[in-house]
Amino acid sequence: MDIAHRATDQQTAAEQRRRELLEAADRVVLRDGPKASMNAIAAEAGITKPILYRHFGDKGGLYRALATRHTDALLASLRASLDAPADRRRRVEATLDTYLASIEAMPQVYRFLMHPAEEPHQTEQGFDVGRHSAPLLRRMGEELGQVIAERVDLGPAAEAQARIWGHGIVGMMHAAGDWWLGERPCSRADLVKSLADLLWGRLAAADDLPGGPGF
Repeated sequence: MDIAHRATDQQTAAEQRRRELLEAADRVVLRDGPKASMNAIAAEAGITKPILYRHFGDKGGLYRALATRHTDALLASLRASLDAPADRRRRVEATLDTYLASIEAMPQVYRFLMHPAEEPHQTEQGFDVGRHSAPLLRRMGEELGQVIAERVDLGPAAEAQARIWGHGIVGMMHAAGDWWLGERPCSRADLVKSLADLLWGRLAAADDLPGGPGF
């Protein structure tokens, strides 16, 4: 085996090992939520904590890797909802429902990623949970803004307008979803309808961007 093939095999093995460690971390977060610790994750993976640090650098590195993993999956689901063969109103509702369904299905993961720890003086084994949520929300806002820019004719200053809409919609989903997940004041379907009603005026009036995939 030549050096290039050996390096490729080593890289593939390292990537596979990283995925396995992230899956172990996911299991701990699903069980423990914001109380997940590096010690618990290392134990779940059957390794020592120094080996975990070797793969991710520190707690922040592991947190960011988990955040990227879950944000990638959520964005893929949101794009699938936006691409569904339905009229615009139904696709808007489906997109809102996809977000809410995701945080409802994995509330412990959501709280780990988005909620500041109730005990900020956690032990040194704990994560600085929830305090990195702003970059995740900004990423989602930028992604949604790009989708809107590709699909909706917003006239002059369309790019800036699309970014405003993207960040505004993500902020609304996050704030309303966080409140709803904590209090459950209504059904998910009722919340989806109410949020879609709030968005609908300007969205209903805007034309699809000529040549775009439609919104």
